[in-house]
Amino acid sequence: MEKETKRLEFYGGVWMSFLPFIVFLALIILTTFHWASISDGALWVPAFSALIIPFFFAKSKKQYAEAVIEGMASKEAIIPVVCWIFAGVFSRILRMSGLASGVAGVAAGMGVNSTLFTVITFLASAVFATASGTGFGTIAAGMGVLYPAGVALGGNPALLAGTIISGAAFGDNLAPVSDTTICSATSQGVDVPGVVRSRLKYALVAGAITIVGIVIYGMMTAGEAGTVESYAYDPKTLMMFIPVIITIYIAIKTGDIIIATTIGSLLGIITACAFGLFDFVQIDAVDPSVPAVISVHGEGLDRTVDGVIYTGIASMLQVCILALLLFGSISIMRKGQGDIQLLNALGKVAKTPFSAELTISLMVIVLSALMGLNAPAILAVGASFAKPLAKQHGISPYRAANLMDAQSNTLVYCLPWTPAMIYTLGFAADSSAPLTAVQIMPFVFYSFAMLAVMFISMVFGIGRYDFMDKLKEQKAA
Repeated sequence: MEKETKRLEFYGGVWMSFLPFIVFLALIILTTFHWASISDGALWVPAFSALIIPFFFAKSKKQYAEAVIEGMASKEAIIPVVCWIFAGVFSRILRMSGLASGVAGVAAGMGVNSTLFTVITFLASAVFATASGTGFGTIAAGMGVLYPAGVALGGNPALLAGTIISGAAFGDNLAPVSDTTICSATSQGVDVPGVVRSRLKYALVAGAITIVGIVIYGMMTAGEAGTVESYAYDPKTLMMFIPVIITIYIAIKTGDIIIATTIGSLLGIITACAFGLFDFVQIDAVDPSVPAVISVHGEGLDRTVDGVIYTGIASMLQVCILALLLFGSISIMRKGQGDIQLLNALGKVAKTPFSAELTISLMVIVLSALMGLNAPAILAVGASFAKPLAKQHGISPYRAANLMDAQSNTLVYCLPWTPAMIYTLGFAADSSAPLTAVQIMPFVFYSFAMLAVMFISMVFGIGRYDFMDKLKEQKAA
């Protein structure tokens, strides 16, 4: 038991536990501006170096190694990796079926231009994310279908990707079943429905600002779209909406992306084969015209396997490896208690209600941005720091919950090393319009809109005493 709680010590003190992130960020900057590359594969070197260099500053090399392994093997690390693999296969099935071209063809036939389609993409992503509570599931669905369709209509690829991420962040922020909503409410001892109701005004304002940004920039950067005739497509591709709708329904009902994409992948393969959208042989053969690809090398036989399952898994390989490396760095920070040191330092500056709210916000923003995860950041800040700070300054616990949830869904969705961004890059890399994180970052409008909305609300004290009467009634009862 003592071994589990023993702090990982560094030469230079507790703050050295942030060294993995410092090395990682420094190398990202070098990679971005020197080699002009920041794809998820290009981030492997900074992420791996971020684990190697701090090793020499750890007092116990064995404990350091155990921290890295523990981080990579943690449930927090494995759950998204497994989800990405299953979602990658499902997305590949939809892509190979031609559904995106069908969506683009229908939109063009209805006179929907790229800007309007991008707005629809945000609304669809926001509704799905709010209903299901899954940001990753929203990104998988959006990047698998809406992104290639929008690009085909002449939409700006970076804007489309940023719009899909924005919709995912909106839903993660507002959904009653989202882990961030549940964590923020329970950590402050308040009910989830009340938190969602008091949060609605912030989410809707940030969503409206996002739509305005999409319209303005979409009109400025729309590319050349083809004529309606140029969007010829096989009407049978629209039958793929059957597995899509069923998958979305299951995701909403269960909140489990693995269950949803497992059933969705099976139904997708059956539907695509039944309607002749691709041959069954495409599941595992590189050439759809032959059952298998066999080449003779000397006396042996080599079979080359390809197809929707193989390529779907392969498309997620880079993002999975990067995530595992980053979770190693997160574990080092936690084992070195750098997160606790940071929270204690920030907690000392809260002297007024405004500074208390600002401190709570900074705690969550910094931790979620460093870890690339929002729910763990809320759990770290919520009960130990946000709750006593809010109580000390008379701030409603509903307000504290809203501050943590809203701020945890800002930078965590748009920084280059966060799982949401590298997940998006994985889908974009597998399309006709690959992107880099630097290209997408400015267009995750919801992240920046929510930052602005919450800062203004802090300045003017909006929502600071929400539901205080309800709390008094509960105490009196």
